[in-house]
Amino acid sequence: MSKLISIDPGKFKCGLVLAEISEKKVHKAIILKSELLEDYVRNLNIYEDISKIIIGNGTTSNEIRSKLDFFTKEIITFEEKNTTYRAKERYFQLFPISGLKFLIPREVFILNKNLDAISALIILEDYCKIKFTLNQNLDFKTWLK
Repeated sequence: MSKLISIDPGKFKCGLVLAEISEKKVHKAIILKSELLEDYVRNLNIYEDISKIIIGNGTTSNEIRSKLDFFTKEIITFEEKNTTYRAKERYFQLFPISGLKFLIPREVFILNKNLDAISALIILEDYCKIKFTLNQNLDFKTWLK
């Protein structure tokens, strides 16, 4: 089973998603410092059968792409317009509000959240034209420092 990586590139940090397309399932979703991305993808590539990397075409996408030149399979740059804005809505699809939390304005729940991994997910979903589900043990809020 081959997997795809999707990256929401940024100057200081990147969102990264590892997903299995045949299962339509996300296996990893993290946010990491941009300077750590190359090593993280190198290590991930050792243990996973990654068939393709999709990089959002925004901030620093060319720099990120050149750092990943070791990857011998296909690297695609893909449109990422409005993904950060759309990530706020997708956040609530992935993590629905329940109980008395409905009485609190939704925006309160994402004020300090970092949405880069969800933006990477949106880039992947737009590219594949399908919605992915989350692996049950997945923590979208993981930070790699």
